[in-house]
Amino acid sequence: MKVLVVGGGGREHALCWALRHDLPFNGLFCAPGNSGTAELATNLPIGALEFDRLAAAIQDHDIDLTVVGPEAPLAKGLADRIRSAGRLVFGPSAAAARIEASKAFAKEVMAAAGIPTAMSHTSTALQPALDYVDRHAEPLVVKASGLAAGKGATVCATRAEAGRELTAMLRDGRLGDAGKTVVIEAFLEGEELSVLAVTNGEEVEILPPAQDHKRLLEGDRGPNTGGMGAYSPVSVATPALLARVRRDVLLPTLHELTRRRAKFTGVLYAGLMIDDAGTPNVIEFNCRLGDPEAQAVLPRVRSGLLAVLHAAALEKALPQLTLDDQAAVTTVLAAAGYPEEPRRGDPITIPETLPNSTIVFHAGTRRDESGILRTEGGRVLAVTSLGPTIEAAQAASRAAAESIEFRGKQFRSDIGWRETRRAAKRL
Repeated sequence: MKVLVVGGGGREHALCWALRHDLPFNGLFCAPGNSGTAELATNLPIGALEFDRLAAAIQDHDIDLTVVGPEAPLAKGLADRIRSAGRLVFGPSAAAARIEASKAFAKEVMAAAGIPTAMSHTSTALQPALDYVDRHAEPLVVKASGLAAGKGATVCATRAEAGRELTAMLRDGRLGDAGKTVVIEAFLEGEELSVLAVTNGEEVEILPPAQDHKRLLEGDRGPNTGGMGAYSPVSVATPALLARVRRDVLLPTLHELTRRRAKFTGVLYAGLMIDDAGTPNVIEFNCRLGDPEAQAVLPRVRSGLLAVLHAAALEKALPQLTLDDQAAVTTVLAAAGYPEEPRRGDPITIPETLPNSTIVFHAGTRRDESGILRTEGGRVLAVTSLGPTIEAAQAASRAAAESIEFRGKQFRSDIGWRETRRAAKRL
């Protein structure tokens, strides 16, 4: 089998790393890929939104299965384009990808399917949105409905702050088209959990649950980012909770999408808030693997990934994955200036003698004409370590992150802090 992974970030490097267990080098391609995927696959210099060139490459290389990593090409119809050419693709149609591309649409689906989620109001005009906020209890959450690269949601402590966010989106166009429709939500208390499920449209195979860390600074302070790290497993994700998520969240969502003639195949990602009573409420849906969650989850899949992706693309019965019982902690190394104005071009030094249990996934890197590895994005590398416990994996990931060098490097040393705190209380 020949497989093409579309995308060039850390998630796509993790996908290539995991798929190499089942594929030889000459059977794996990545477009456009990065410096890390180049060591595992044949990189094709084609952007994820260059649909004509991707379609031609799939034909030229006789690709058997295309796995689309990022949300933007899915929302714009890449999976539809590939299917229309008679080729197999893992990833939802544009109609189904609206579950992420439009938070307003996702709220409609959840309301119709009875999915537990925060009360909300959708608006395209500023004054009605401000009027709703004036009647709303504090705090509240303001979200751009469209894709905003992880920068579209703001927790507002006061109505005045919410008003400023709404004005910036609806009047000033701060987020462009993504912010032309806004969703205003009640604030949910609890602990976040990422549940990623491979689906053929009818059944699901749940990947190891994870928890990510969105804030830039330790202690969950500072600005929101695309994600500064993740860990798996998460002890609040008990078998009983996951069974409830399957029954009350994932399957009803799939059924409602099918009812709307938008059958979803691919990875359905449920971002959940688990309250003190153990009730899961949906914060958001994504139509693909999370990043950096993929870098923590995929190393815990021992075997069966290619088989389950292939079966889902064929809309056939899903085989079970074989999972590793070790814990995984992923620490993201970000460039100087991230997230506002990340600096590019700084040389990177990665030690040659990292432990075998540690994997360095590339995200924003490039090699210059002399072969020197340099920063080329906000989130530069993701360092994943496996260990018998979260504490062991955390220590190994932190040590590896400290040993990698580039100017202005930013990273959090407390990835997984909730889990280590829970473990300490159990002692």
